[in-house]
Amino acid sequence: MHRIIAAIDWIYSIRVTKLSGAILSQYKTNDAGYTFLAPVLPDLELVNRIIRQQMHSDIALVGRIAEYIINAGGKRIRPVLVLLVARALGYLGENHCTLAATIEFIHTATLLHDDVVDEAQLRRGIPSANISFGNAASVLVGDFLYTRAFQMMVSVGNMRILEVLADATNLIAEGEVMQLVHVRNTAVDEDAYMRVIYAKTAKLFEASCEIGALIAQAPAEKVRAAARFGRALGMAFQLIDDVLDYAGDTGEMGKRIGNDLKEGKMTLPLIYLLENGTQQQKTLVRRSVEENDESCFSAVSEAVCSCGALEYTRDRAEQAVAQAIQALAVFGGDGSGQYGKSLLELASFSVERSF
Repeated sequence: MHRIIAAIDWIYSIRVTKLSGAILSQYKTNDAGYTFLAPVLPDLELVNRIIRQQMHSDIALVGRIAEYIINAGGKRIRPVLVLLVARALGYLGENHCTLAATIEFIHTATLLHDDVVDEAQLRRGIPSANISFGNAASVLVGDFLYTRAFQMMVSVGNMRILEVLADATNLIAEGEVMQLVHVRNTAVDEDAYMRVIYAKTAKLFEASCEIGALIAQAPAEKVRAAARFGRALGMAFQLIDDVLDYAGDTGEMGKRIGNDLKEGKMTLPLIYLLENGTQQQKTLVRRSVEENDESCFSAVSEAVCSCGALEYTRDRAEQAVAQAIQALAVFGGDGSGQYGKSLLELASFSVERSF
């Protein structure tokens, strides 16, 4: 128990700039100067307040987690999708902010649990909670966030939205199990891997966009288009994460690169190398993944970077973004203006980013 209390105190002690300003600055200083958050900054401030309110507990220490949720950083892509889609489709209320906060709670819970499973060292540029304070704190705080998220989604009073989020949460859990089953399995092919990343990553993007359309009471065709947009965007986002794990920068990303290989995960760049590399390279991949032979890691990473695997993976991500943009076209006039423009810019950011 004292380790859990210590973890909550540590989380509360983190102090960085306010969420909206910090995240907007992060995107502004990125190479391409993205500012797609600007139209929903007032909504993000309301999301912050909702998070603080919803973190309230009779156990005072639990409320301190709100400071971590609001200030610990991250790109906040998923809640922003809820806000942008709802506004793009003409929503004028505030329930979309509750849903955005709900999505952030679900996502943060998955990160806390993932870090335990992956034995992660860093998260968002600081030591991960499981490393600093043990697995129990991470799992229990994640459980709290999951249960509070379900209370929040029920409060909106929309059964269809509840169904979408319940199904998404279930599939995310299944995706994590699928990934665990595939660890150190070099028989995983591209199709199998795409199923994993849809479940563990793209599904929450899809759900974020779908509930944004549902709260706006959009026609069924536009709800389906929003879901397609989110799914394709989520696939692209994960594929670029795969690229950055080999070619990114630890300081910029806030987590160590090369973790996928060290953890025995068959991501798309490694799958490509195993299918298209030389016999010697294929042998090195199998030794690295199946036998966890650390002496091969450097050579495998170099092979991934030189064999066209990263270019292939990036191309697949760009194909997914093209599908996302095509889906967005269904919004028509409703998707024009600042919110539609931000969604298009977010699609570009997903493949051009370096963090």
